[in-house]
Order: sequence, then structure tokens, then C-alpha cells
Amino acid sequence: MILVTGGAGFIGSYLVGELAARGLGPVAVCDRFGTGDKWKNLAKHPVAAVIQPENLMDWLAENGGSVNCIFHMGAISATTEADTDLILETNFNLSLALWYWCAENDSRLIYASSAATYGNGDQGFDDDNDPAALAALRPLNPYGWSKKLFDVNAVRLAAQGAAPLQWVGLKFFNVYGPNEYHKGGMRSVAHQVFEMIRDTGRATLFRSHHPDYEDGGQMRDFVWVGDVVDMMLWLYDNPHVSGIFNSGSGKARSFLDLANATFAAMDREVAIDWRDTPEEIRRHYQYFTEASMTRIAAAGYKAPGTSLEEGVAAYVQNFLATDDRYR
Repeated sequence: MILVTGGAGFIGSYLVGELAARGLGPVAVCDRFGTGDKWKNLAKHPVAAVIQPENLMDWLAENGGSVNCIFHMGAISATTEADTDLILETNFNLSLALWYWCAENDSRLIYASSAATYGNGDQGFDDDNDPAALAALRPLNPYGWSKKLFDVNAVRLAAQGAAPLQWVGLKFFNVYGPNEYHKGGMRSVAHQVFEMIRDTGRATLFRSHHPDYEDGGQMRDFVWVGDVVDMMLWLYDNPHVSGIFNSGSGKARSFLDLANATFAAMDREVAIDWRDTPEEIRRHYQYFTEASMTRIAAAGYKAPGTSLEEGVAAYVQNFLATDDRYR
């Protein structure tokens, strides 16, 4: 059995669907659904068990003998969340409990780290596993810090020989694609731009307040959700590979590129308005992120990835602009 925590979420539900499509499983899901439409993320896929997060360790004690791999995608992922105690309980303490469980039960752990660990990017975006390099990172919010904290402990415990059979942390960059609709203000820029164009025929982007970047020239590593899930499944197929790796496209693209790709996918004329970046985020605003993908390539992962134009077109035409937007 495969367990996916956060399995009803954005990346987690796409992973559940791909596991089913490839005949892997059965798959158990740990998540909360609430009263909204989050359940629709899983409605098309077989699920062997649904576990509430507070019951997870008890469930593993009773059923864990059949679990050979945990994909730990569950987390408080809002960079605006201010309750640090809650973030640490969910993102660090639970992750550490799952690490120890996998180490003691001959299971594997593939978990979600985050590009938020890199902070403002002054030290670059190399997924160096050296303990000193990890410790030197300076995240900008409690979410990024919680992910860094677990990465540091993972490397420490692995060096001490107290690791699962396979352990992998993936630093996800700016992932976009279907099943992110429950994320509110944390939805991808691709989805938000689509809604602007659909509703008004226009898109609004932040002006640049940096002399080296034109308006809309701010750059991010936008990565199609199918590509990060393909990487996870490759890691599942290659249990000898362990460590912390970036998970991005490896190529920074501008917000203007993304907006133009969305207009093209919707067959609309480009019409863009500009507004100032809010003062409260301007001081820490990132103008450039780009995942270094050399370490995962050196480990043997050679998938070419999906271009921004291809990914946005697939997202818009196969999901957002259809009557059924769920994967």
C-alpha cells in the first residue's frame, strides 16, 4: 500500500491519480476535506482508505505493515499563515514522526520541502545537501522556516544512519495545474490570470520596482504539476536515490510570459494593466527564482519537462475552460 498525506490537495491528488493510472497501489489518503469542493479532487480515483490527520499515527500502528512508501505532501502551505506553533506542529513534528516511523518499519518517505527555504534567493537556488549550506538558508516566513528545519534534521539523521530505506525531500518551485482550486489566494498565478481574462478580458500584473527588471519582467520557475509528479514517480521507481532535490522546470520565465501564454491559450487579444506591488510585500519581493536541476539529473532523472506555453495551454484548454476542471 502507498500512503499519500495531503492526498486531497493540489499536488497530492494529482499524484493519487497518476498512481492509479499506472496501476500502483492501493492508495490510502490522509487529509481534511471540509465543507467545500475539495472532495472533487479525488472523485475520479480509487482510494483504499481515508484518514484524518489526527488519527494518522494510530492508523499506521494498526495498518502500517502493508505501507511500503509514504508520499508526505500534507502541510500548512500558506506563506501568510502567522500561527508558528500550528505550522511547526503540522510541518515539522508530524514530518519527524513519519520519518521515525518509516525508519523503524522499513518503509520509504518522499516528502514535500519547498523553494521557500531559499528565502530571498541571495544565496542562489542550488539544492546543496551539505549541512552547513542548508543551515545558512534564511527563509522569509514561518512556512519556509518549518520546511528548512525538517530538511536540516533529515540530513542530520541520515548521516547518523537513522533514515528510512529511501528518503527524498523535494523543493517545489511555482507549481501550477488542475486541482488547486481550494487554495484561495494561494492558487497559482496561471489560475488567477485565467480568471481575470475570463471575467474582464484583461490581466493585471505588478509593476517592477527594481531597476534591472521591466514591468512584468519579474521571473519565476513555473513548473507544470505533471512534471513534479513524474519526478516523484521516478523516485518511487528508483529507491536507491535519496536526498533533497529541487523540483522545478529549471528555467525562469517572466510573469509577462505567463500572461501572454494564457491569452494565447484562450485565443484572446493581450490586454494588460499594471498596479504597484503592495508596500507590505515590496521589501521582501523576489524578482528571480530558478531551480538548479543538476543534482536530480546526475541521479539519473532525464525527463525533458513541459514548457510554460505547453503547460498553460494544457491547463486552460483541458481543465479551466471546460465543464469539468478536475484531474
